[in-house]
Amino acid sequence: ARVSGLGVVDIVDVSDAASFGLLPPCADPRFDHRSCDYWEDAERGSRAARAAWLEVVAEPPRPTRPGLEDNPFAPPADRPAVNPFADDDGDDPLGLSAPADNPFAPRRTVERPMTTGVPRKLALLDRGRGLFGSYAKVALVGDESVGYCQFGPLSAYPRGQRLRDLYPQLPASPLPAVITCIATTAAARGRGHAQALVEAVCADLAGRGFAAVEAYPEVAARPDATSAATPAFWQTVGFVTAVADERFPVMRREL
Repeated sequence: ARVSGLGVVDIVDVSDAASFGLLPPCADPRFDHRSCDYWEDAERGSRAARAAWLEVVAEPPRPTRPGLEDNPFAPPADRPAVNPFADDDGDDPLGLSAPADNPFAPRRTVERPMTTGVPRKLALLDRGRGLFGSYAKVALVGDESVGYCQFGPLSAYPRGQRLRDLYPQLPASPLPAVITCIATTAAARGRGHAQALVEAVCADLAGRGFAAVEAYPEVAARPDATSAATPAFWQTVGFVTAVADERFPVMRREL
């Protein structure tokens, strides 16, 4: 929980269908956080509200594989598997067929991202599961969703990478994390919710090992037509102007 101008704000990671359902509406109903792939698709991405994106992606049918009995080069199904490292008694003295747990190299279970059975946008937000973690957070005041923030490694957002490539003066290593979207509902503006979200995201990114985070606001965009905020907003949360472009400045904060 964080404290904003309206009291305690709960920050929730978007990591499943229930938390995805908390995404608040955009101030302009022509846009929708739940169907936006503007940053994920540098060529055809859109912020538009698309009802089809809210439908669950069905799991494609799995192809039928022929049985081993249909393969003349496969061993008979009733023949036991051969372990080339076993001795005459069938033991495995070298431990190569089933290595014991090594306390100095513990096994790691990586969760697989959700790709089917969920809306398309949730699949995009979940694709970093196991390696990076969540790509979005929602701010709640009581049971009401008041803000949304999308973020992640630069590699997850090709449009951000393409924009950043315009400015060779930006440091190339280590690459920063990015905050692509920060938005509050129209009724909740001006109460510090967006700042609380950004602070939570920056603390999270620092904990994940990032040294810096960048944002790419569009100066001429209407407030209701963008979720990238303004340079002035980013300055209030500790960002500085790394590139002072008249239309697409780069805002940066060291973590």
